[in-house]
Amino acid sequence: MTSTNPTPAGQGASYAAAGVDIEAGDRAVELMKDWVKKARRPESIGALGGFAGLFDASALKGYRRPLLASATDGVGTKVAVAQRMDVHDTIGHDLVAMVVDDLVVCGAEPLFMTDYISVGKVVPERVAAIVKGIAEGCVLAGCALVGGETAEHPGLMGPDEYDVAGAGTGVVEADEVLGADRIRTGDVVVAMGASGLHSNGYSLVRHVFFDRAGWSLERHVEEFGRTLGEELLEPTKIYSLDCLAVTRAAEVHAFSHITGGGLANNLARVVPDGLHATVDRSTWTPGAVFGTVGELGGVERAELERTLNMGVGMIAVVPPESVDAALATLGERGVDAWVAGGITERGDRGEAVTLTGDYAG
Repeated sequence: MTSTNPTPAGQGASYAAAGVDIEAGDRAVELMKDWVKKARRPESIGALGGFAGLFDASALKGYRRPLLASATDGVGTKVAVAQRMDVHDTIGHDLVAMVVDDLVVCGAEPLFMTDYISVGKVVPERVAAIVKGIAEGCVLAGCALVGGETAEHPGLMGPDEYDVAGAGTGVVEADEVLGADRIRTGDVVVAMGASGLHSNGYSLVRHVFFDRAGWSLERHVEEFGRTLGEELLEPTKIYSLDCLAVTRAAEVHAFSHITGGGLANNLARVVPDGLHATVDRSTWTPGAVFGTVGELGGVERAELERTLNMGVGMIAVVPPESVDAALATLGERGVDAWVAGGITERGDRGEAVTLTGDYAG
């Protein structure tokens, strides 16, 4: 027989007693309102607090045959670093980057995003900081933040734990969709520099720095020119408007967002059967953090390359006559870009992508 302890008189069960603070949630909404207002487009309808975000689809009337593109993602275990540092206004930026830069790969313009923030305990200022980062990221991506959800999960997550996810929608003309079917022999691989680790491979990175090397987040690392924590929280670069600018200035056959799986695996996703992409490592020098992870952890180059971006966050595949225009456009927008390789017939090679040479520097 199971015994129970009676609830003391006058102390009935409540949502708050179970760990969910509705008033804290309301306070978080108030704190984030100003940031959400900044992440609007002319097509945004309504205000924060509705049950669904609204977007004026009549804006699509000018398209001949608009296709909607959808993507969803999170930022992985990078949130663990943010939690340890008690710095939360960059994770939202990362979230936007992971979503909108997947959308733009097919040539889609990001239109709007929604977010989902799950927390062990609602701390209004922390939630507002996360949303601030999401709103700022949406501004950089040219999309609207039309809604979201903050869910308090006591017992499932610790009071200082949280996770974030987001979904985005974009639009592209049906006859302008980019991808493998456009790539031809002789095309050129243009690489765009990463801002750092971005938001992939943090399980390996954290294992190396914290578990194996025993480094603290406050440790100043000469090679980084800042603390380890500052390096690990460097926001993911948002390329969406840069990529769209390139499509207007030059002919582009495909983009590839370099995320989990590394450069070779992600580029292979847009290389068609029968063709082969060669990428020359000697055309760039990865940031110091990549070499440090390898040296401290004894991580082989092949493992680094299939886990981390190694300094390349986005690839554009363009015909030879578009290379100069693509590089000029990216340069004008402050994006570090260079010719990293090209497309040839695959021949007897079974793999779609080969990395050659050694990294510069």
